[in-house]
Amino acid sequence: MKDKKRFHIVVSGRVQGVGFRYFAVQKANDCNLKGWVKNLPDGQVELEAEGDGKDLAAFIDYLKLGNGYSRTDRLSQSEISTLENYPDFNVRY
Repeated sequence: MKDKKRFHIVVSGRVQGVGFRYFAVQKANDCNLKGWVKNLPDGQVELEAEGDGKDLAAFIDYLKLGNGYSRTDRLSQSEISTLENYPDFNVRY
């Protein structure tokens, strides 16, 4: 992947208790991304994802749409300059 990037993402809204983390894992796998997702104590969900830039853009669009039970009010993203080369995409606790 010549266009490999890594993003830190925080999603606010109704994103806990609605299957959002597992939705994120499914969509990350669909988009061939690696990284992790976890709930934050303040009710937000935090993610790191790395992969092809076009795949990351599609993944972020999925996160904005949600899974039908969730509601994304705000999504902030920032690119991280170093790659982590995660082995897969998983839920962290």
